[in-house]
Amino acid sequence: MTHTSAFPTSSALVPYGWDDAWAREFAPYEAEGLIAGRVVRVDRGQCDVVTADGTLRADTAFVTPHDPLRVVCTGDWVAVDPAGGSPRYVRAYLPRRTAFVRSTSSKRSEGQILAANVDHAVVAVSLAVELDLGRIERFLALAWESGAQPVVVLTKADLVTDATTLAHLVRDVETSAPGVPVLPVSSQQGDGLDVLTAILSGGTSVLLGQSGAGKSTLANVLLGQDVMEVQATRDMDGKGRHTTTTRNLLALPGGGVLIDTPGLRGVGLWDAEAGVGQVFSEIEDLARECRFHDCAHEAEPGCAVLQALEDGGLPERRLDSYRKLLRENEWIVAKTDARLRQDRLREWKRKGAQGRAAMEAKRGRWA
Repeated sequence: MTHTSAFPTSSALVPYGWDDAWAREFAPYEAEGLIAGRVVRVDRGQCDVVTADGTLRADTAFVTPHDPLRVVCTGDWVAVDPAGGSPRYVRAYLPRRTAFVRSTSSKRSEGQILAANVDHAVVAVSLAVELDLGRIERFLALAWESGAQPVVVLTKADLVTDATTLAHLVRDVETSAPGVPVLPVSSQQGDGLDVLTAILSGGTSVLLGQSGAGKSTLANVLLGQDVMEVQATRDMDGKGRHTTTTRNLLALPGGGVLIDTPGLRGVGLWDAEAGVGQVFSEIEDLARECRFHDCAHEAEPGCAVLQALEDGGLPERRLDSYRKLLRENEWIVAKTDARLRQDRLREWKRKGAQGRAAMEAKRGRWA
């Protein structure tokens, strides 16, 4: 949705999400002569930035800290050198409103930011293979934690020819996604795309999912052009190959912008306790009715969660998935805290060694 801004110099950025609040955040940088832009792609230490004067290439060397969560990311609003410099540099980025973060598969268990300043997190799930409700819940926990509104899109709905079967599949996902729109769509036939387009218009959306989920095909349909490369899904297991290798932000013809991401094989939680609670809101609601406020829902008397399980109101699969994600989140938080303590200790030792070396140098001069 466009509007007349009190900051007309950046009105060309309005289709990319620029508003008066961003302009106020940017004002100090504008006073320094820097120009505003939004990162549409990051690649090997450089990024493409859309500005009021067009898209430019900028180096990120000045904003590449050791913390991987603070590196420039697709979707960031940044302050860039004015014309004349070669190369031009990103000098700062504005505070993020939302950030979609997962843990990496590295032994250091670091967080990886996939997209910034996102309004909708669209989780693409293929109906060409058996539904993995646990994986959907995992994606949704990260989506809620990011601050964005999740949307589940069941792609390749044309492959489910029986309407009753399709309705059952949608209902299964809805049970695992309280408060989340669940939309069956067909990129081939166009079914459900009008509803999805209406949801995505006027904001920033990130498209997430496994390889083979039909993300690139869906992105091409939403964008109205073949921007993303599409490869056939393997027949043997329904999995696809990575067709998107970078995160790209592109303007949608009906308004809003879309960030397409590479297929995610691993989706590790990253400090997502609130997100897990949102995904399993019915369990959290039941837990408030337990006799003991610290009930572990294992064998305690007066446990409302176990009672709902016994009565059949709570599926055992949901409770198992809830416990699994909470345990994983607790583990990653504890491991991250331990790593931060180790990093801090190494820094103290390094500074101590520097201090001792300085003192020895002074003694040498005094001798």
